[in-house]
Amino acid sequence: MIFATANKHKMREMRELLPGVDLRPLPEGVELPPEHGDSFAEIALEKARAAHAATGEAAIGDDSGIEALGLGGRPGIHSARYGGEGATDEENLAKLLREVAEAGGERAARYHCALALVDADGSERVFEARWPGRLIEEPRGAGGFGYDPAFVPDDGPDDGRTAAELTQAEKNEISHRGRAARLLLEHLGARGAAAPAR
Repeated sequence: MIFATANKHKMREMRELLPGVDLRPLPEGVELPPEHGDSFAEIALEKARAAHAATGEAAIGDDSGIEALGLGGRPGIHSARYGGEGATDEENLAKLLREVAEAGGERAARYHCALALVDADGSERVFEARWPGRLIEEPRGAGGFGYDPAFVPDDGPDDGRTAAELTQAEKNEISHRGRAARLLLEHLGARGAAAPAR
C-alpha cells in the first residue's frame, strides 16, 4: 500500500502501527493536492485518492491535528500550518499555547486522526479516532512531534508525562493514530488482507 504523506515522522510511526502491511512512500514526482476539505476525513480521503490515482495501487491517506476546546476546536485541520505557511512545530505550538492562555486558560484538548483507505478497486473507507487530554503551559520532552510536548493524555500513564515524554510503544498504544490504525488493521484482517492480529 502507498502511504500518502511527505511527513517522515508519520511514515515511521505508521509502519510501526501497521505491522505486516507493506507500506511504501509516495513515488517520486507524485504530489498531493492542496488540502481543501472541511474535515479530517475529507482531507485524508483527498490524499488517498490522489495516491491511488497516480499509482493504481491501494493507498492510505492520513490527516490529524489537535483541537483545543477553549478555542472552539482550533487549530483542528489547520494544525500543521497554524503559525503560518512554513511555520515550525515550535512556532505552531507557541501560538496555540498563547491563544489558549489569552482565551481564559481552558486547557482541555484532544488529538483527532482520520485514516482513509482507497483500495485498488477504488472502494473507500475512513477510520477515525480521538485522544483526549490537556495542554500544559510549558512544553516538556524531546520525543514525538507537533504539539506532543504540551499534550498530557487523559488515559496515559499516571505520572503526568506529555506525549513527547512517552516511549514510542506507550504512545502507539493509546494515541489517536494508534487507535485509528487498529481500526484499519481490523478491517484489513476481516477482508483477508495480510494483517496480523494485535
